[in-house]
Amino acid sequence: MKRLKVITLGCSKNSVDTEHLLAALPADEFEFCDEGPLDYLLYNTCGFIGDAKEESIQAIIEGVEAKRRGETRELLVFGCLSERYATQMPELIPEVDAWFGARDLNPILRYLGAPESRFVRRRQEQHRGYAYLKISEGCDRRCSYCAIPFIRGAHRSVPVEDLVEEASQLASEGVSELILIAQDTTFYGLDLYGKRSLARLLEALSGVEGIERLRIHYSYPADFPEDVLEQMASNPKVCKYLDIPLQHISDGVLDCMHRHIDAAGTRRIIRRLREQVPGVVLRTTMIVGHPGEGEKEFGELLDFVREARFERLGAFTYSEEEGTWGATHLEDSVPEEEKRRRLDELMGLQASISLEFNRSRIGSVVRVIVDDVVGNNFVCRSEFESPEVDGEILVPCSSLEVVAGKDHPATSVLADSAVTDSGLRPSNAGRFFAGSFIGRYLTVRITGADEYDLTAEVV
Repeated sequence: MKRLKVITLGCSKNSVDTEHLLAALPADEFEFCDEGPLDYLLYNTCGFIGDAKEESIQAIIEGVEAKRRGETRELLVFGCLSERYATQMPELIPEVDAWFGARDLNPILRYLGAPESRFVRRRQEQHRGYAYLKISEGCDRRCSYCAIPFIRGAHRSVPVEDLVEEASQLASEGVSELILIAQDTTFYGLDLYGKRSLARLLEALSGVEGIERLRIHYSYPADFPEDVLEQMASNPKVCKYLDIPLQHISDGVLDCMHRHIDAAGTRRIIRRLREQVPGVVLRTTMIVGHPGEGEKEFGELLDFVREARFERLGAFTYSEEEGTWGATHLEDSVPEEEKRRRLDELMGLQASISLEFNRSRIGSVVRVIVDDVVGNNFVCRSEFESPEVDGEILVPCSSLEVVAGKDHPATSVLADSAVTDSGLRPSNAGRFFAGSFIGRYLTVRITGADEYDLTAEVV
């Protein structure tokens, strides 16, 4: 058996790549280990922005030290960093035995002596009730600040049939929520079917037994497909939640960004979403300090955020990335200190909006999925929260006591835990066997709220 470990850095798309790679390695030939001695230590790297690149390089250097200590026989690197700096990295860190890119995992399989794969199956690194489903790779957009197109290449959709097969496997392992990801999910299907086909994919995934929620991330605002709005409004499995990165509202800044949409178009899509999908929760991201953003343009952004009242909003300061159009054609003229000030002001505004939204939910009854157990609390989410980026709903494990013996979806788990393991009274079972609830659903009433998180009790 070859002993192997993969360390994944960067975004959820990288995590999906790692899980595809692990599933493609024959189980009778490879043993997946958390510590040495190893035959292979692999790093799946990020090369998107400065901080992520530094983190990846530091991790590789730690791998070099592990190799020197005899903890691994070979050190392999793949992913965005090695794709972006294919010629520079081998010279910078010659101790790495082999470098691979980000666009094709089969060269890694060949190096490891494993057969090539279609990469439909996954080996989950962490078992939980949700999973990311990467529906396409690459990007045909050419935003001026973004390096993804020349790292990941042109847009390539995964066929519907392959995604349904992947979803079915995940569902058989306990996954009930799929989070659809891509560089731009609205582009899905253009290359394979000649038209935007995200709505078709949502319908197909809705038919997979065991899948209860479908969540859409990373949707470009320009030319948003109308039939996706229909799915969000009428399909009970599609969350009334959308991650739609807008980046800015000023016409001048949007033009510098090459976003192919103006302020009026942005307001139209937000209005359509609110009108056609009543109750929709919108997550967006903004960039502050981009070339072309002066005090006037930043003021427009603040006014727009006050007007649109996004339930979820994240923001970043502009970072000039070599090789992008912006780096070669635009002057990074906003001082870092001013970028940080603008970021703080924007996020301060958003905190007040988020608090108002969260407080408006107190007293409402929602269905939540249990993601984790921390201390004496279940860490949960409703359809209006996405993992890792949004707040959480904290439910005391002890609140399950009030439903013991009642007709609640959790009751059978509570009773089974009490009887099967150690005969603990049902009032204690929730506390001692809380881990058995991960991936399950509870019905809760919201009891409290702050800017990001909520508290609730089981009903």
